Amino acid sequence: MSKGNTFENDLLKLIFNATAIGNIADNAGTSPLTNLYVSLHTADPGEAGDQTTNECAYTSYARVAVARTSGGWTVTGNSVSPAANIDFPAATGGTETITHAAVGTDASGAGKLLYSGNLSTSISITSGTAPRLTTSTVITED
Repeated sequence: MSKGNTFENDLLKLIFNATAIGNIADNAGTSPLTNLYVSLHTADPGEAGDQTTNECAYTSYARVAVARTSGGWTVTGNSVSPAANIDFPAATGGTETITHAAVGTDASGAGKLLYSGNLSTSISITSGTAPRLTTSTVITED
């Protein structure tokens, strides 16, 4: 079995834009998330992982908050992309290779991992490198 295309799109809008799915789900909890947090990883965090699994550790690294709105994320055709480039802090020390990115619920700590995937091109981190995920970064629900 698989999800219908309309529901796949609705699910992405619920998660990334805080848009209710009529008669199924809404965003009217007592304190719904207003941001999702994008993280970078040196290997696949895996389905059993959390936001800290294989997370980058270069000096000055931090997750980036992206608003849970249509201004933060563009949902179309069962896919979601950032509405603007996601720029991470420039490295002030350390070296590593970024191979994966993820979206989760917390600014720091073990937070819930919602989506993760490999980057089409690895990013080599050295001092002064500022990683960027562009608007062509895509998560597909299918």
